Amino acid sequence: MQKLTPDRNIVAGLLMLPLVAACGPTQPQTELQKVLASGELRVLTRNAATTYYEGPDGEPTGLEYELAKGFADELGVKLKLVVAPNVGKVLLHLAEGKAEFAAASLTVTKERQRWLRFTPPYRQVKQQLVYRLGTPKPGTLDDIEGHLEVLANSAQAHCLENLKQDHPDLRWTEKVNADSEALLTGVWEKHIDYPVATSSEVALSRRFYPELRVAFDVTDTQPVGWAFPKSDDKSVYDAAVAYFERLRSSGKLARLIERNYGNTQDFDYVGNQIYRRHIQQRLPKYQAAFKHEAADNDLDWRLVAAVAYQESHWNPRAVSPTGVRGIMMLTQATARHLGIKRRADPMQSIKGGAQYLRRLMDKIPDRIQGPDRVWLALAAYNIGFMHLEDARILTQEQGGNPDRWLDVKERLPLLRHKAWYRKTEHGYARGDEAAKYVQNIRKYYDVLVWLTDHRRPPTPKPRDLMIASSPGI
Repeated sequence: MQKLTPDRNIVAGLLMLPLVAACGPTQPQTELQKVLASGELRVLTRNAATTYYEGPDGEPTGLEYELAKGFADELGVKLKLVVAPNVGKVLLHLAEGKAEFAAASLTVTKERQRWLRFTPPYRQVKQQLVYRLGTPKPGTLDDIEGHLEVLANSAQAHCLENLKQDHPDLRWTEKVNADSEALLTGVWEKHIDYPVATSSEVALSRRFYPELRVAFDVTDTQPVGWAFPKSDDKSVYDAAVAYFERLRSSGKLARLIERNYGNTQDFDYVGNQIYRRHIQQRLPKYQAAFKHEAADNDLDWRLVAAVAYQESHWNPRAVSPTGVRGIMMLTQATARHLGIKRRADPMQSIKGGAQYLRRLMDKIPDRIQGPDRVWLALAAYNIGFMHLEDARILTQEQGGNPDRWLDVKERLPLLRHKAWYRKTEHGYARGDEAAKYVQNIRKYYDVLVWLTDHRRPPTPKPRDLMIASSPGI
């Protein structure tokens, strides 16, 4: 996440809010003043795909991390993550005062609201009953014939307690030393019959365990928010509420959610299975070439391989109806420009594709960094750089940010429609396909990272509490 410069006006305002007139008696510091004075914001979280984990580049990532980091940056303080192994420990450590609040993808429930104060929701989830393909699919809670498991102290446990009034025969086990990913992995490994998990956790896990299936939604949508202990001092809470309002009104919240969950949409079980088979059967032939050419062009080899898979399914003899060919589907003009003489030769094609992607990334303005730079370059690989520029101009004309992928992605489909493309310099283009193209590559890349480097969110360390200071602050 781009590092933010603390807004001095915001910080000054936060400092002044609780102060009394100078002539009055000395007042004790508020919690917010203590945070600002210490220069450190302590935030409880969990090590999970929906919260905080180490990304492919070794840097901390995850929606909750990025949100908490942004809040700390805005306050001008250092973020200190207090990482607990499960939801139960998050709630316990929050009650013990080990952090100012919890940013742990916590669902708002009536039980929790009795002693916690939640920010206005920044996401909505559902609780879902999950089963494995090939095992019986329950139609309702009364149809469950196997064993049902949920996490102790979780929103799922609260949900089942409430549902038991209408389903008196409902039985389940609450797992104390586990997390949602362990339950979902257990279903895939056939150690667990049926867990209940949030829709966001299920969506992320299905990319890696495609046999996971949703039997039915156990609840309607439920809000997710940051959790604060109830106390008379609401200073940090009020600052967080104001922070989320700024995120929402600026569009940054939507972009963060898209960055973390946008690649979970449109799950394709058959395509996922074919992809995994190709990883085993086709990728080994070209993996060394992907690594070599990616290194020469300062790229992640998994990204280059994901582009190649989207283009040709790693088939060096692939030919499109428009005449592009080879494993990286280079046009004649592009191949000639790159000095590639034989597009059908997989090694030359990979070399040319990696060079072309590098050149496109270098053409993106330097002010655009991080994932936005990558996604925009990938769109250009598909649709052409000048058509991408047309979409960015349309984005700016409509009040969007042309440097943000989420904003540009919304305008790319306009390039198909005469009412819009006639206003552009380079005319008609299949912009909707470019948006889908990037989406597919993101999914292929995530699976490759998980399978090759085992970089799924790591299992929490044996001790209950781990302190991790955010780097680079």
